[in-house]
Amino acid sequence: MYNQITLSLRKMHCASCAQLIERQLRQTPGVQQASVNYGTERARVDFNQSQTSLDKLIKRVQEIGYDASELKQDAEAHLSEEEARAREINGIKTKFIISVLLAVPVLILSMGMKVIPAIEEIPYREWLQFLLATPIQFWAGWQFYRGFWGAWKARTANMDSLIALGTTAAYLYSLLVVFGLVAGEVYFEIGSILIAFVLLGKWLEARAKGKTGEAIKKLMGLAPKTALVKRGGREQEIPLEQVVVGDIIRVKPGTKIPVDGLVEEGTSSVDESMVTGESIPVEKNRGDVVIGGTINQHGSFLFMATKVGKDTLLASIIKLVEEAQASKAPIQRFADRVSAYFVPVVIALALITFISWYFIALQPFVASLLAFIAVLVIACPCALGLATPTAIITGTGLGASKGILIKGGEALEAARKISTVVFDKTGTLTNGKPEVTDVHTVSETTESEVLKLAASIESKSEHPLAAAIIKKAEQQNINLYEVDNFTAVPGHGVKGFIENMSVILGNRKLLEQEGIATEIIAEDVEKEEEAGKTVMIIGSNKKIIGWIAVADTAKPSAVPAVNQLKKNGVEVVMITGDNRRTGKAVARELGIERVLAEVLPQDKANEVKKLQAEGKKVAFVGDGINDAPALASADLGIAIGSGTDVALETGQIVLVKNDLMDVVRAINLSRATFRKIVQNLFWALVYNIAGIPIAAGVFYPIFGWQLRPEIAGAAMALSSVSVVTNSLLLKRWRG
Repeated sequence: MYNQITLSLRKMHCASCAQLIERQLRQTPGVQQASVNYGTERARVDFNQSQTSLDKLIKRVQEIGYDASELKQDAEAHLSEEEARAREINGIKTKFIISVLLAVPVLILSMGMKVIPAIEEIPYREWLQFLLATPIQFWAGWQFYRGFWGAWKARTANMDSLIALGTTAAYLYSLLVVFGLVAGEVYFEIGSILIAFVLLGKWLEARAKGKTGEAIKKLMGLAPKTALVKRGGREQEIPLEQVVVGDIIRVKPGTKIPVDGLVEEGTSSVDESMVTGESIPVEKNRGDVVIGGTINQHGSFLFMATKVGKDTLLASIIKLVEEAQASKAPIQRFADRVSAYFVPVVIALALITFISWYFIALQPFVASLLAFIAVLVIACPCALGLATPTAIITGTGLGASKGILIKGGEALEAARKISTVVFDKTGTLTNGKPEVTDVHTVSETTESEVLKLAASIESKSEHPLAAAIIKKAEQQNINLYEVDNFTAVPGHGVKGFIENMSVILGNRKLLEQEGIATEIIAEDVEKEEEAGKTVMIIGSNKKIIGWIAVADTAKPSAVPAVNQLKKNGVEVVMITGDNRRTGKAVARELGIERVLAEVLPQDKANEVKKLQAEGKKVAFVGDGINDAPALASADLGIAIGSGTDVALETGQIVLVKNDLMDVVRAINLSRATFRKIVQNLFWALVYNIAGIPIAAGVFYPIFGWQLRPEIAGAAMALSSVSVVTNSLLLKRWRG
């Protein structure tokens, strides 16, 4: 039996570390799949419980010098993880500060005589540098040795290998000078300053990475710690974890709703903006759904808990966003491939640099050694590893705060290529709550009887049009007939028997299939359909009795969304089960030129495939419930809903609000996030492509350019921080 767990990882320093852990996990017997994300410092592992276990997986990670623990899906576990990360960041900060305090005197003793000649007269100057540099090398820099040893055991190399090799080379050479084994100057300042710079970069990087995940922290902070529950005839405050389905909960003005449920008593208005992104408070009455984590504004009310713990909408959103942030965009595979070979190639280039300087250019040993160290420490696989995950974390977190749930890197990459958006009509472009506008009779039957027959047979149906007819009958206080042998004909209508009389209600196709001619009302029906109404004809005993016209109004956001998509160069298509006239009338009202009409629910996916065959990249927008095949077939599936009604499992992008402008915002945000990924990868590659030749001294004969290792280390640290900072700029996006 396969199980999936998420591991929280610590002590990773670069993308090569992530590659190393991923390879170690994948080579574990029983592991089917493992994916490590350097940006989130997490691993998702699918494994066979009969062959391995959580403890064995954690041990495998620890064998190569890293820490791991299971990440559980609850607020307490996340708080514990945050505390562990905070301790790690503070540890890096402490090491950096102490390294600077020790490295500055080393630098002054080593190079200060150029400014203050008297420094050269300080007795035991080289020994003092040795004493000050050693704690930096083996205490502050111990994490690099630990990472180097872990990589060595796994027969690979990572960024720790580069730092450990570079600083150790300078330290050992200086040690030989101190003990008089070779003549020359000491270079303790190289390792000391270099380690201090790298620690500074890691500290800034860790702080910036923490900011990319602020959206998740805010979501987790929405749920209150306690709930006021009615038990034993009185109201008592209990911890949120103890609330169970069926509990009756009191919500007072200004307090947070603890879990999802249905209002039992009282009325109020609720601010749902923190979950759905909807800025206008929503009125709540008896029977209405309330969402955990939202804020009650005015009235006090009682509600019954229907979903608690990990089943609430808020918990589902948090899980979805976390999974998205842990995912990898397809473009990340390129960065992973580069990172896999990056460090070994850099070590080879550093050796070639030393050989070229010392044996070919016949430069002094020290100059060759400094060039060797500079190449090792300027190379930065970290920037490559951070390019994609930091942008995804920021983009998906920003989307979640606006009610746009993007399910990972693949959705981001698919969204940027979209050329056509297909909207389902009923419930997506329209409100999905049609109303009866006309009731017509053809025979001697009265309009009231036509409505009674139609409402009776529709009482067995769950279609939105059925609800409209039943509502009209209720408004006229019409008592309904009993219906036998009810049959729904998807996309066409319904039929059954009322008092032993066959009754059919549906479109012209259905009635003609039943042998009932419709020519007598064809002209009237066409007029209604041209006005955008849906006409349902009722027939019995091989003749038409009458017909009912129903209209479904467009959502207020439909026209602005369609116009904005067209302005952005995206083709808009409407798909509907209605006949072509009705479909075209609605499309004309919305400004949509292309209509796919008379499409049965099961055929929507085929229509999407036909558009794809035309070379289009298609996004399908539906309610996420009965459009699942079409959403899955599209290049990008966008499920639109409202609050708890939305099917979170359907679609690559889920829009929590019922606002069609969020379709535009979702595509724009995805494109903006992907642009950040491309920018990050570009600058990370440019930095390494330009930095390594300069450090190797390729331009020294022409321009006299040569980097000291300390400067190379500072540049390496800055490159990682710049990538994370560029991703954080995405927070300025306003849609």
